[in-house]
Amino acid sequence: MLIRKLFKFENAHIVRACSTRRCSENIHGHSYKVEVLLESNYLDNGQMVYDFGLMKLYIKELIDSFDHGITLWSGDDPAYLEAMKKHSTRWIELPVSPSAEQFSRVIFLMVEKVLHSTQMQNGEREVTLHSIIVHETETGYAQAFREDAYSRLMGEIDLNKIIFSGQVRSEWSDSELWAKLLAGETIVNPTKV
Repeated sequence: MLIRKLFKFENAHIVRACSTRRCSENIHGHSYKVEVLLESNYLDNGQMVYDFGLMKLYIKELIDSFDHGITLWSGDDPAYLEAMKKHSTRWIELPVSPSAEQFSRVIFLMVEKVLHSTQMQNGEREVTLHSIIVHETETGYAQAFREDAYSRLMGEIDLNKIIFSGQVRSEWSDSELWAKLLAGETIVNPTKV
């Protein structure tokens, strides 16, 4: 069975080396919609695949990190990166260009980290991430599956090179969340959200 949870955020970026000059040479923003699709062949004690309320904590916090911020590509011009970080307190630096395709791959890896690190509390079994859909506009989206997220052909994504600004980290329920996920520490879903 598949379940879907929709998240939204506003974000600005530049996608260097793309075909259109508007996109590759100018900071611009989008009203993103992110669909997280989970699957399992089992239901938990509440007869759910995974309680939607549980997605309102760590998964939502990581996706919400992009809201009202600028997403930067670490391979961009150093002067540009420095200027953006100087004039914005909400930014995320990625080791890949922030296209919708790469957003879907990055968010897939982030959500999967949360699921793998989460100690289930209500009989959830074999809950896996099916895919992530990132709507960049009303008419266009990218959908990443596991094979896309880990594809060497599309470029490996080193999660250790994702950097969240201090402002972003300070808004999480645990400012060390990303470090804990990278370290493989177990996080516990609260029994009541």
